[in-house]
Amino acid sequence: MNTKVITCMEEDDKACLAEAGRILKAGGLVAFPTETVYGLGGDAFNPESSRKIYAAKGRPSDNPLIVHISKWEDIYRLVSGAPEHAARLETARRLADVFWPGPLTMILPKAEEVPDETTGGLRTVAVRLPSHKTALALIEAAGGYVAAPSANTSGRPSPTVAKYVLEDMNGRIDMIVDGGEVGIGLESTIVDLTVNPVEILRPGYVTEEMLQGLLGTVETDRTVFEGNSTQAPKAPGMKYRHYAPKGELTIVSGEETRIVPYVNAQLKLAKAAGKRTGIIAAEETLASYTADARKSLGSRTDGLGAAKRLYRILRELDDEGVEVIYAEAFESTGLGAALMNRLLKAAGHHVVEV
Repeated sequence: MNTKVITCMEEDDKACLAEAGRILKAGGLVAFPTETVYGLGGDAFNPESSRKIYAAKGRPSDNPLIVHISKWEDIYRLVSGAPEHAARLETARRLADVFWPGPLTMILPKAEEVPDETTGGLRTVAVRLPSHKTALALIEAAGGYVAAPSANTSGRPSPTVAKYVLEDMNGRIDMIVDGGEVGIGLESTIVDLTVNPVEILRPGYVTEEMLQGLLGTVETDRTVFEGNSTQAPKAPGMKYRHYAPKGELTIVSGEETRIVPYVNAQLKLAKAAGKRTGIIAAEETLASYTADARKSLGSRTDGLGAAKRLYRILRELDDEGVEVIYAEAFESTGLGAALMNRLLKAAGHHVVEV
């Protein structure tokens, strides 16, 4: 398959969006930018399109996809209209009034029309209305319902620029819409509205504190920061190793006065073994490390900047052939919860306390 790359920086570029929409309607796959990361889109109501997404990513088929819509009213085709689900839909409406369009995905009981291939065999459906204007225009051009996980091969860091989509997906999909660098850099927050209280299944830009301010009690699934779940995933990014660089990544947690000497000692051992080394750290401590490749997530006071840099840094470490990587731990509050969740997944939950 020849993967076509087109540049489409504005939502009013009708020609490129129309072509991408035709591909999606015909059952093909198109990668496109959102405000979070690049997504790999297919027709959400076409089982074959969903199967193609799983195949292109090498993704386990029990890992559900997120259906992207372009307006609130489209949710009614996706979600069960049974009377017993009315309260859940009302909660979804309250959340949408505040956080949509935006980086929030809601899990609700699915309508029978939604294929099991799209939901990973679950009786629920994950729905998001993105804020990225090109994404919204593409969803409209495709008929309104685009199933789209991140546009990377399964387990790799999610792409925040089109060149990394091409690196993973060249020859696997029909088209890549290059819309430049994304704004947030981490996948959407996922909340499960089928349980009471509402539960966060994947942290993101919409934080637990934001959700609690609107809904009151909100819980976080314990597997967000643990790596020992044996259950089928209820949402993308829960069960399997994700976001991982090619090198071996270890997170180091503890006091700064102990972290720096411990990491530098480990870096020395790795270099002696002929390994190329890397460090991911806050700007405040980066200069203290002796790694071959030093990567700054920015200041610890800039959570959004750190989130935006993480996946690009992981990809850069791959580009530079880094084999052994250490990363500082970050506070698991606010946007830091999303950052630590992705780091833990990338490291396969390999954490050293010093």
